[in-house]
Amino acid sequence: MTQTFHFISGLPRSGSTLLAAILKQNPRFHAGMSSPVGALFSSTLANVSAGSEFSVMVSKEQRRNLLRGVFNNFYQDLDSQKEVIFDTSRLWCSKMPALMELFPQSKVIACVRNVAWIMDSMERKFRENPFENTRLFNDDVERNTVYSRVDTLGQRNRMVGFAWSALKEAFYSEQAASLLVIDYELLSSAPEKVLPLVYQFLGEPYFEHDFENVEYDAPDFDAALGVAGLHRVRPKIAFEPRATLLPPDLFSNYSDMSFWLNQEGSRANVITVTPTKI
Repeated sequence: MTQTFHFISGLPRSGSTLLAAILKQNPRFHAGMSSPVGALFSSTLANVSAGSEFSVMVSKEQRRNLLRGVFNNFYQDLDSQKEVIFDTSRLWCSKMPALMELFPQSKVIACVRNVAWIMDSMERKFRENPFENTRLFNDDVERNTVYSRVDTLGQRNRMVGFAWSALKEAFYSEQAASLLVIDYELLSSAPEKVLPLVYQFLGEPYFEHDFENVEYDAPDFDAALGVAGLHRVRPKIAFEPRATLLPPDLFSNYSDMSFWLNQEGSRANVITVTPTKI
């Protein structure tokens, strides 16, 4: 069976699990939360490229075959119906050149959200688990207050900061035409309008999804992180406006980082409240 690979990436708490939960309703599609493939890809590359004693023994073509094999072998036991595979990782936006060389016809879908609301969502999850020291923070210096928690998540090598930097790299890259950016607010409030555009971008025949019965949960994974409910998707898709629980100055610091709203200098496709090119 020939498998087609696409990738889900973007910012945390921005609808990537929701999108995967919707897509996996299609019997031809496999999709889910973040998989180990990104980590396997990075570790394989590290062991056969510069810095490794074995790098001189491995040609570029061998590296390409090894990395393609990570995907093929990880997904080889899927049901034969699953012709289209969506692998999810925040890493993929930083690996666009490699992905497009390995899978030239593949697409990357990046889910986004105003960063201030991402921080609000992460802080909300932290407060919902007051008797748990989440693994999102390394020590009490990072964990102590809402200011230290948000600033830690925003660092360039941490959960939110890395994803934002990787997305910005992809957005302005030579491969940006293969990138689709989807705003969480629109996905959660009007999935019936967003999904046909996703199928159009992928070049796949449309499937009638049931937006009233979309479910996903990974309680064991979330428990291991110490953040219960992090990947839970409610059955009925709905956008729920709310007041932020972040202090006003902290919210303001992160509220003007939505670079994807200005598409000048980028070939990326963007689905926002204002229709843009597909």
